[in-house]
This record gives sequence, structure tokens and C-alpha cells, in this order.
Amino acid sequence: MSEVETDAYGLWSLVVINSLVFIIFAFSFARPKSSTDWRSFGAFSAFLVALFTEMYGFPLTIYLLSGWLQTQFPEVDFLSHDAGHLLEVTIGWRANPHFGVFHIASNVLIFGGFWLLASAWKVLYAAQREHRLAATGPYARMRHPQYVAFVMILFGFLLQWPTLLTLAMFPVLVFMYVRLARREERDALAGFGDEYRRYMESVPAFLPRFGAQAGSAGGTA
Repeated sequence: MSEVETDAYGLWSLVVINSLVFIIFAFSFARPKSSTDWRSFGAFSAFLVALFTEMYGFPLTIYLLSGWLQTQFPEVDFLSHDAGHLLEVTIGWRANPHFGVFHIASNVLIFGGFWLLASAWKVLYAAQREHRLAATGPYARMRHPQYVAFVMILFGFLLQWPTLLTLAMFPVLVFMYVRLARREERDALAGFGDEYRRYMESVPAFLPRFGAQAGSAGGTA
């Protein structure tokens, strides 16, 4: 094993620390309750563990694609940490990848996702305590801001450090969040009836409607 490989990977303490930091932070806002919530959050956590394992522990994607990568980019040392930012490498970015367009977009999505998650949870928590539907803040723009936030975070990490495993997991997670959102809508319709039906008619599910207010209706997570 070369010196570069030793320095760049095998850092399992960083795998554990980064995984725990992001999982605990997300858990503090997501607060899973039902078995479906826990499965969805567990899949989100597995995505992060898989990501940081390849980022700091063992670069499985690099090894599996090593033949093609070395043929296409013979001048790149793919056992260096910077080369793990595959999107920057494949478009020819040879400077510090942390200043590349994909990494910058990744940071915007990740931090924006956590901001949206925190903002949505604050509104939802207050609504639950008062036994009403959430209708302000992010819920005035979209019906499921928490799930949108999770997808933003996951996609942000994909842009920063794409791997074969996380690329396969991403559409599965998106499907799970959409399915969970639909189930919550059925529960809300059963519990709030016409009030929630009017809310559905005026506020989109996932893509925010800027410049339009939700009115007096409310939403779920």
C-alpha cells in the first residue's frame, strides 16, 4: 500500500465521527416515530455510512472502476483523497476540488437542506403541540418540506462524492420518501377532511410555489 493510499484512506475514526454527526443532527429534527419513519431514517443513515466509508475508509468505487479511470485519466492518482471527487476529476478540474463547481453546489444543497429541515421541524413541532396543521414557514410553500430537505442533503452528498452504492441507494430513498408523504396525506385527509383537501389544492407537494400563500389550511411533514 502506497503512502498516499495510507494517508487518504483507512481513516475509520473519521468514518464514525462524520456518520454520527450528520445522523444525530438529522435525527434531532426528523424524530422518527412509526416503523415506516424508522425504516426511512435507517435508509438515510445507511446512505451516510456508505458514503463516509468510501470517503475515508475504503474506496470501493475507485477500485471497481480503476481500470477505466486509469485508462481515461492516466495522469491522476486515484488513491489520493482529492481524486475521490470524481465529478471534478472527470470534467478536468485539476485544482483543489473543494473549490470546484460540484463541491460548491454540494455545500449549498447540504446546508440548505439542513436549514430547511430545521425550519420545517420548528413549525411542525409547534403545530403538533397546539393540535393543528402546520401552515406557516416552509409549509406555506410545499406540503412536505422535511422530505424535500432529506433529498437535498442526499443529492448534495452525491455531487460531492459519488459512489456506485450511494447512486443505487438514492432513487430508492426518494421513492421511500414519496411513499411516506402519500401515506401521511391519507392520514391527514382522514383527520382533517376538507381543511387539508383545500390545502392540497393550493400548495404543491414537493416543488415550492414562490409568491403564493397557502392560506389558512395546514400540512403534514
